[in-house]
Amino acid sequence: MNECRWGGGGKWGGGGWGGDGGEGPSHAGDRGEGTGATRLQVGWGGGSWRAGAGAGGAGVFPALPAPGCREHPLPAPPAPPARPVTTSSPPPHPGPLPPARCRGHGSGGGYKRRRRRVRGPGRLLQQRPRRTMAHHHWGYGPGNGPEHWHEAFPIARGARQSPVEIHSASARYDPTLQPLTISYDPTTSKRVVNNGHAFNVEFEDSADRSVLKGGPLSGTYRLIQFHFHWGSCDDKGSEHTVDGVKYAAELHLVHWNTKYGKFGEAVKHPDGLAVLGVFLKVGNARPGLQKVIDVLESIKTKGKETVFTNFDPTGLLPASRDFWTYPGSLTTPPLLECVTWIVLREPITLSSEQMSKLRCLYFNCEGETPCKMVDNWRPCQPLKNREIRASFQ
Repeated sequence: MNECRWGGGGKWGGGGWGGDGGEGPSHAGDRGEGTGATRLQVGWGGGSWRAGAGAGGAGVFPALPAPGCREHPLPAPPAPPARPVTTSSPPPHPGPLPPARCRGHGSGGGYKRRRRRVRGPGRLLQQRPRRTMAHHHWGYGPGNGPEHWHEAFPIARGARQSPVEIHSASARYDPTLQPLTISYDPTTSKRVVNNGHAFNVEFEDSADRSVLKGGPLSGTYRLIQFHFHWGSCDDKGSEHTVDGVKYAAELHLVHWNTKYGKFGEAVKHPDGLAVLGVFLKVGNARPGLQKVIDVLESIKTKGKETVFTNFDPTGLLPASRDFWTYPGSLTTPPLLECVTWIVLREPITLSSEQMSKLRCLYFNCEGETPCKMVDNWRPCQPLKNREIRASFQ
């Protein structure tokens, strides 16, 4: 409801005047103030304009349309009661209110729009920001999936993005690559978390207790977490592919270079992270995976987490340590190009029952519309000028 009120105090106090329904700048006044959160009011008091809300004083005038556009010209305000002008009194009324926006029409005075009126009983809501990928979180759906990530993360079209297609015949054997040295301490596992994109098993990384060395790496890399990517069916789900073959899932064990002191600093450098990739295909059950599978029931929705201790990730690795390696990136936003990828050639197996447990997780928070956590993988990216090396012939 649009109202125009004046009186000895409140909206008009000591020589002030206020009108509901307009919009304008906020400047301090001597009076012309009040409380009220559901409508925007412009008041004048003591010779200053003020944007605020409040309860009017004596006298209520008939409802007026919001002023400030051609179709709704500004009505003349009521004259305030005559008062002698003294040094402590406000100056005479300055004249018409400044132009303001009227619903459905343009601005009269060019003031920046801060709020908008929506259909309903005249409620005014805060103007929402324009929806972009920066405001709308990334995911794997049709509106926020990998094909849209470049909108908020331009590096998505960078020179060393991951994953990639591995062509075994094109990979160059490099005899200078050292054997991998993998040493994981089960006591460093801490918890498992559903982050709304996958689930992470997190590790204590304050000391060199669970580490990766050798291969293409110089120095020591500490394990900070591992996670999986998987599909809605058994013939897709892995991020890397080999000679066109997609696996049902892919495990990523994420390590950071200790020379940078902490993970947050390491991701700023081209050699900051080392990710060990392992393919999974449906077959025999994997005993080393079962402890992870059993805990998933307690983290089915986004934001859920639980303690997860005394777990050795070595049980998730194949017998062979043959690998491909290339310089790449994170496969999820922010897609930083800071990863040395080490993709093991030999896949491991998991049973159909174990695979189905992964597909029972949800992208959504508890209480939201259910959305199964499946197909949380990024398609292969162009190799561009990079070379894939192999540790084997």
